[in-house]
Amino acid sequence: MSRYNEIKTELLAEPKIWLVTGVAGFIGSNLLEHLLKLNQKVVGLDNFATGHQRNLDEVKSLVTAEQWNNFEFNEGDIRNGEDCEQALMHNGTAVDYVLHQAALGSVPRSIADPITTNAANITGFLTMLQAAKEAQVKSFTYAASSSTYGDHPALPKVEDNIGNPLSPYAVTKYVNELYAGVYAKTYGFKTIGLRYFNVFGQRQDPDGAYAAVIPKWTASMIKNEDVYINGDGETSRDFCFIENTVQMNILAATAEDEAKDNVYNVAVGDRTTLNDLYKSIQSALKECDVDTTQEPVFRDFRAGDVRHSQADVSKAVNNLGYAPEYKIMEGISKAMPWYKHFI
Repeated sequence: MSRYNEIKTELLAEPKIWLVTGVAGFIGSNLLEHLLKLNQKVVGLDNFATGHQRNLDEVKSLVTAEQWNNFEFNEGDIRNGEDCEQALMHNGTAVDYVLHQAALGSVPRSIADPITTNAANITGFLTMLQAAKEAQVKSFTYAASSSTYGDHPALPKVEDNIGNPLSPYAVTKYVNELYAGVYAKTYGFKTIGLRYFNVFGQRQDPDGAYAAVIPKWTASMIKNEDVYINGDGETSRDFCFIENTVQMNILAATAEDEAKDNVYNVAVGDRTTLNDLYKSIQSALKECDVDTTQEPVFRDFRAGDVRHSQADVSKAVNNLGYAPEYKIMEGISKAMPWYKHFI
């Protein structure tokens, strides 16, 4: 039995209390769904800056009434210490595990508005980290980012080798890691950072100026609108399906102490070009009876983007028992019916 399955079995036998920040967002709502299906008690915190009530409503429709009653939602902001402190308590008891997902994502957003990105991603992170330390929670797992690798040219990306940040967003996520390290050394409060590599899947928002590539392209194909590729299409990424990301969060939260005070890549270890991605989405949509025949429109490279990205996941495999279940085509095939239904 895999470590992940062992942990799920243990959690079903002895439910814990979890805090998920950014719970109404893409990753947060998927974590909520999985935890509730494991009969866990979950406190959620979100200010709806990028999350949506519809994500919570969908999760409610996918779990039992009894499971949904294990969820307590707090509308609040991670930059507000009182909101953080309140979310860390459930019926007078401190939560066991924190999964800190709340942040303002997107490299272009951070270039357009670095001040707001800094406030959410650094001030908000530090406020929640301090509150969790004071509440003496058992573990604190936070969303880091592959953008931290910056201009370091080596592939695959190994956790100890990073370059210079290429965007304000990358700076904020690196500062999270620095604060986490300082809290371990200064206060003995050890955390785990998860460097996400292009996570995708159901409930990832296709709308807005800063939508991620897979939902944005998928929505455009379904609507028979133009699909834009930045650059020549040979830019490559390590696309990671949401189920793999959920697995890593649960493994990290329940990890032994010696695995903490660390960052881990969350990916598959593959590399897919944008041109190949385009063909894969087209193929998966055709399997869903969506006929997409349009050709992509190429335009200039986007400022702040890294040319190639691919993760080495051996550290997560060895230290946490990570075993990614879905490669890109399996994930795309699993996600496309959701997009067909909701777009």
